[in-house]
Amino acid sequence: MKAGKGTLTALHLFLVWATTAVVVPTLGFGLVLSAWGGGVGATVPVLALGVPLTVALLAMAGLPARTVVPLCGSVRQRLGWAVLVFVLGTLGVLAGLAAYSGDVSLGSAGTRVALTGAPYAVAAAFFVPSRWVRSGALAMLAAGVAYGGFVGPAQAQQRQHEAEVARYRERPELLYLGDAPRGMEVSRVEVGPASFVVEYRPIRAGYELGYVGLVVRTPLTPTPRCPEFLAKDETCTVDAHGETVRVHDFPGGTREVTLIRRQRNAEVEVTSQSIDEPGLRRLLNTLHPLSDTELEELMRQKKIDREL
Repeated sequence: MKAGKGTLTALHLFLVWATTAVVVPTLGFGLVLSAWGGGVGATVPVLALGVPLTVALLAMAGLPARTVVPLCGSVRQRLGWAVLVFVLGTLGVLAGLAAYSGDVSLGSAGTRVALTGAPYAVAAAFFVPSRWVRSGALAMLAAGVAYGGFVGPAQAQQRQHEAEVARYRERPELLYLGDAPRGMEVSRVEVGPASFVVEYRPIRAGYELGYVGLVVRTPLTPTPRCPEFLAKDETCTVDAHGETVRVHDFPGGTREVTLIRRQRNAEVEVTSQSIDEPGLRRLLNTLHPLSDTELEELMRQKKIDREL
């Protein structure tokens, strides 16, 4: 392509981009306002006025390319060219809106406005009879498809995942996990604003019975102590190390054991009717900060949730 034609082509594509980067967002904003105020029917007059105006402005942007783009040689041809560019470019804008609604990042508000004109400029470039211009347009189209369809969604998913992990780790001083008793596994975890709750159940759920509940929370009292009022058939003791042991005997020989221990700045309570006191103490002895690997596994298995 000669230097003169190259300059005309660059000016032509710039005018297409600049025109649509201004007019199309304005048209979209007008559609939103009219739909907000008068419903879908109110958008018809806006479309009836805005679309022909956009096509006419595109046709004017084709004037410098009369000697470069064959479809811009006459007024009638330029109008047909403008309609084609408008349709193809609008399809690209709609694809971008779909990607943006899927949380694909398209930059700041100014960047998104600037990107609005890109599909129209790319569409116009395909009508330029130059192998290099069309190859560049094809490369831009491929890059847009790759980003909007693959790279962008992957980045959005990663951002969502990182935000979810950050929400779970808002209170790291409470995130303690103990090894599951033999034959059991973590079945559910709930992260609250002031507590971390873990439920352990048998691996063969439905065939074996059992339950262990672990609660890590901010201390209820300054120093470990038994409650003033105990239920009938319930005993409570606090040993020299500050560990509280509560035992509640139920009719029929069932016994519920609760151990409460301080873990740094947190208070840990573990309760079960199927695991005895030594077994619960072994669980408490394995307490450790929740690792990233364990958190990722709980999230992958959808066993963790946040208390609202």
